[in-house]
Amino acid sequence: MKRILKIDDWFHPDGFPISVERREPQELFESHAHEFAELVIVTGGRCLHVSGQESWEMTAGDVFVIAGPREHEYRDLEDLRLVNILYQPSQLQMGLLDLPSVAGYHALFTLEPSRRNRQPTKGRLHLTGKEMAQITELVDRLELELKAREPGFGFMATATFMQIIGQLSRSYGSSPSPDGKALLRIGEALSHLERNIHREVNLEELASIAHMSQRSFLRVFLSATGTSPLAWVIGQRINRACLLLRNTDRRVTEIAFDVGFNDSNYFTRQFRKVTGFSPREYRLRQGSD
Repeated sequence: MKRILKIDDWFHPDGFPISVERREPQELFESHAHEFAELVIVTGGRCLHVSGQESWEMTAGDVFVIAGPREHEYRDLEDLRLVNILYQPSQLQMGLLDLPSVAGYHALFTLEPSRRNRQPTKGRLHLTGKEMAQITELVDRLELELKAREPGFGFMATATFMQIIGQLSRSYGSSPSPDGKALLRIGEALSHLERNIHREVNLEELASIAHMSQRSFLRVFLSATGTSPLAWVIGQRINRACLLLRNTDRRVTEIAFDVGFNDSNYFTRQFRKVTGFSPREYRLRQGSD
C-alpha cells in the first residue's frame, strides 16, 4: 500500500503552509508520495533517486520539485544530505507578480513536476557552488523565521521562500540540462501566454517563440503539460476567476470578462468543466467553509 505523507504530520499546528526539513544525513525512507509539494535541494553526498520504474543518480547541487501523487524514494545512499522545503501551493497567498514571465520558473516548478507525474524524466536543475551558497543563505534565513515564529514571521518566511523560488528559476534558465532545454522553450511559450492571457491562442506564434514547428510544439507541449495550449490558458483563466470569486463580491459576468472570456455563458460552462461547480455555486461553497 502506497504511503502518503500527510499535511497534518509535516506542518506546524498553526497551519502555516511552509516547512523546512533537513536530512543530514538522509536515512533510508520507504517509497512515498505527498499531500503537499516538496522542493528538494541536495547539499551533499549522492544517491539513486527512484521514481516509478526510472532511477538516476543525484549529487550535491541537484534541485528538483516533487508534486502530486508521484511516488519516489532514495536508494544506495552515500552520505546523502538534503534540504526539503515543504509547501502547500494552494495555501500560499502571496502573488507571483512577474515571476511567471521567467521561463525557468515554469520549467522547474510547473513543467518538470507535471511531466514527472505522467512519465519518467531526468530533467533537473544543478546549481554551481556560487548558486548553492546563495540558496543556502536564503534557506537558513527561512528556517530561522520558521523556528522563531516572531510576529510577522508569516510575511517574512513567505517573502524569503519567494526569493528562493525566484533565484532557482533564474538559475534554471542560465544553465539548463540537455533535457531541460526543451522545457525552457515551452516555458518561454507559457511565459508569453501568461503575459497575454486575454488574447486568443495563436499556435503559429507560440511555435515560433519555442523555435519549433507547430507539429513539434504541440507534441512537446502536450508531453510537458498534459494538455493543449488552449486548455492550459482556459485553466489559468479559471484559476484567476476562482481567486476573484473567493476574495471579491464582483458580479460573475464582470469576472468572466476580467479574466479573458468574452461570453459569460461559455465561461460558466468552462468553469463547471474544470471545478465541477458553476461560478455562483463555487462562491457559495467557499463562503460556507
